[in-house]
Amino acid sequence: MKTYDFIVIGGGSAGYAAARTAREYTDAVAIIDGAKELSGLCILRGCMPSKTLIYSAEILHLAQKGKLFGLDIPEAAADMRKLHERKSRIVGEFAGYRQEQITSGRFDFYPSYARFVSPNEIELTDGTRLAGKRFFISTGSTVSVPPISGLSTVPFWTSDHILDLDFIPESVIVLGGGVVACELAQYLARIGSRVTQIQRSEHILKETTPEAAEVIEKAFTDEGMALFTGTQIEKINYSDDQFTVVFNHLGKLSTQKAKYLFNALGREAATKGLNLDAAEIKLRANGKIDANEYQQTSNAAVYAGGDCTGPYEIVHIAIQQGEVAGKHALGQITTPMNYNNLLSVVFTDPQVALCGTTEKDLKKKGIPYISASYPFDDHGKSILMEAKRGYVKVIAHAQTGKLLGAEIVGKDAGELIHIFSTAIALGATAADMVKAPWYHPTLAEIVTYPLEEIAEKILS
Repeated sequence: MKTYDFIVIGGGSAGYAAARTAREYTDAVAIIDGAKELSGLCILRGCMPSKTLIYSAEILHLAQKGKLFGLDIPEAAADMRKLHERKSRIVGEFAGYRQEQITSGRFDFYPSYARFVSPNEIELTDGTRLAGKRFFISTGSTVSVPPISGLSTVPFWTSDHILDLDFIPESVIVLGGGVVACELAQYLARIGSRVTQIQRSEHILKETTPEAAEVIEKAFTDEGMALFTGTQIEKINYSDDQFTVVFNHLGKLSTQKAKYLFNALGREAATKGLNLDAAEIKLRANGKIDANEYQQTSNAAVYAGGDCTGPYEIVHIAIQQGEVAGKHALGQITTPMNYNNLLSVVFTDPQVALCGTTEKDLKKKGIPYISASYPFDDHGKSILMEAKRGYVKVIAHAQTGKLLGAEIVGKDAGELIHIFSTAIALGATAADMVKAPWYHPTLAEIVTYPLEEIAEKILS
């Protein structure tokens, strides 16, 4: 039986990062992945395909609004075959590069699935047994099917189906209001589907602030989407090629029908089949693998990262987790995971981007802060771009002006937020930020208004 210094189970973003990092310190690294296509969720069925399609839909949306820009564009429509071909080509290029990295011979690669048979030994699908001094689990996540009457028995779509569409669905009911639900619901609406979105909580995008969610909700309804929030789904039925969803809304029963149903009610850790009990690995109440700040599980020889452990299903965090684990497992000095400077982006239109600590968390911690905001509809560049939805909010320490957090809802918020992610990481103050030159007219220039307001408050 072969023994490795480091065995990675799952070759996605977190797993590859862990293997690549560990390989810097030892030759004895193995990757186990039995997927038909290597590369992981982000490249194959997540970030890359979804953002490719979303960007195409944004261009289509702008073309259809040509008259606003003084343009005569007689017709603009989605060519789903070509859209699908372009997406597949781009994803294929990224996936091919990752597959080449995994199978290049730098690691021992086993195209198989694994299950633990003891705290330091695994068995592969073909019966091969491998021992490991250290392990890293990065098996990702799968679509969750909540216990809603009828849901598990109907032929619903998942995000995989939406990303592979080569036709325009006539009508779609979207269950859920998280990031995936919102991004793909708007995509479907923009390519020409009649979309109804049903969300359980009071607002969509409940991980963001209510103010941010309200901007997106208004954008969705203005684009013709039917949006129901604060609901409780009673039952789902499928007959005569039609889905029927019955739910409580505003104290009354409501019924919505559509040709297709998109289940976007979340994802759960893909740990079934790993036989974690044999490895003495504990799970949290939410079903994810419990891991400490170095990504160690309850079995100190086994690490975990990415979607199967959380706490955030974000690619750059999964990569960081893999790197931290790879170093720590090989006895190297490394900085533990720290989520205080959390960065997140929602690729709706307008986009939603958050960085640092929220006002809600600052209040909980009793940290004194001040905030200032400025709207996109009073900013030169956003006005000429017809991108007037949203705002920039900056949060700083009340005594020092040190930047603590930022929130941007608006055009290209995902790009603009990096102004603040860098500043917060470096411990900059609002006064530091306004010392820099800001070119006019640019979208980035909008951040100077709340920064100047905060700097003036601190000085006074």
